[in-house]
Amino acid sequence: MNVLGVSGSPIKNSNTDRALTLALESTGLETEFIKLRRYAVEPCRACLGCVKTNRCVIKDDGIELAEKAKEANALIVAGFTPYSSLDGRTKAFIERLYPLRHTYGYLSGKPGGIIITSATPVGEGLPPAADMGVNAVKFGMMEEGMEVVGEVRTMGNTPCIKCGNGDECKMSGVKMMYGPDATVASVGVGTFEEQPGAVEAAVKLGKDIAEKLRGKQEPRA
Repeated sequence: MNVLGVSGSPIKNSNTDRALTLALESTGLETEFIKLRRYAVEPCRACLGCVKTNRCVIKDDGIELAEKAKEANALIVAGFTPYSSLDGRTKAFIERLYPLRHTYGYLSGKPGGIIITSATPVGEGLPPAADMGVNAVKFGMMEEGMEVVGEVRTMGNTPCIKCGNGDECKMSGVKMMYGPDATVASVGVGTFEEQPGAVEAAVKLGKDIAEKLRGKQEPRA
């Protein structure tokens, strides 16, 4: 049994990466971690050139990644939410799974997991970024016939805490998200490991995927 984990975060060893790593480790199965930043993946062109071959006509790394998803027994997709929506790398990866659909439905019935990191605090009157990110992955998986086993939501960090102008800039995400009196120092840098609920959810996701796969292997009476 092999579980493929795909991270759209461009940051080295990011909160998204570490949440995904924990979920993969918690499966207790053979896993593979993919960092999309290391691959060239163009979005789907909607050309339908893949209908007869189940293989994309775009000659980039998207073909290799689709094959990995095809061969894996389960898939966990981890992304983040710039501009309150799913990041472009993760979205492009999901779009490039489209060739696997035609006639055979190669992803159909496979367990899927979702991890979304968002810097937007929940319930602050801002766009529901985490919801939008989760739903983008969830409905993409559902359209491919996958079974969504669970989701993990982690709090990330606005880039404004590191740009050097987070306290003075009139467009500062620090003040936009946390109020006019918020500062880089008062907000601080959040880490995945400091979020017990997210850590617990990542472990549960991995275990639930493993349990789902074991159930598929058990002989029927």
